[in-house]
Amino acid sequence: MRVIARKIRSKQRKTLMVRISPYRYPRNEWRRVIHAEVIKAALDQRVVYRCTDRLELTVTLYVPEGKIGWHDVDNRLKDIMDALQGRAGGPKAERALRLIVPNDSQIYKATIEKRTPPKQSLGFGHLIIKRYKPSDKS
Repeated sequence: MRVIARKIRSKQRKTLMVRISPYRYPRNEWRRVIHAEVIKAALDQRVVYRCTDRLELTVTLYVPEGKIGWHDVDNRLKDIMDALQGRAGGPKAERALRLIVPNDSQIYKATIEKRTPPKQSLGFGHLIIKRYKPSDKS
């Protein structure tokens, strides 16, 4: 009698928590750094996003007191979302980096906050990517 082993499919993990480096100029270099940090975390945590996933981002950026007014959160969020799509400069149609989130249209909710860094952070912020769960509030 031949026994065929079947892999039992468990619900795939979709939450990814990453410490992200402080912003650095030029912005495309920061995008490359963010991309590398997220790729490493995704591999370590065994998280993969597909084009059908609906996602939510939560970002906390730690910015030195003297530069906190200089950083626009919309620009930093765009940098992070571009890094997740493998974009770090060049033509939009060409992606030099591996995709993490196939398309930013999959992101249904994004929350970003900038704060001065606590001492233990060393300036590293937080990025959480998780499955989007719509609220019942209408």
